[in-house]
Amino acid sequence: MTQHIDKLAWILLDNKRVLMTRSYGKDQYYLPGGKREKGESDQQALIREIKEELNVDLLPDSLQLVETFQAQAHGKAEGVMVIMRCYQAQYQGELSASAEIEEIRWLTTKDKAICSQAGCLVLDYLFAKGLID
Repeated sequence: MTQHIDKLAWILLDNKRVLMTRSYGKDQYYLPGGKREKGESDQQALIREIKEELNVDLLPDSLQLVETFQAQAHGKAEGVMVIMRCYQAQYQGELSASAEIEEIRWLTTKDKAICSQAGCLVLDYLFAKGLID
């Protein structure tokens, strides 16, 4: 039986680049976000995760679903898939890495070698839409 990891992610674009994060001890970049806690909606979980990871507040009324991506989960057994629902949203505050995030970077398709499989799917999608280089 295939195992799925349900993840929510934030797509933030700037100057034809997308914001990605790298957690401590990890070697690949991911879209910021994470897993929902019991009873949370997509909106509640994503707002909480982004506050925890990047110290900013997503504006609830601005959240818009972009796309859902599915890929092999990085660092997990073969066949463990991540299903990532990606949203765009405006935010308040100044982006900064939290205790669990070692680095935040603005990436383009040239950076696919350092991204998770799901991250690469997002990069390809955004490139095809003309939103990133």
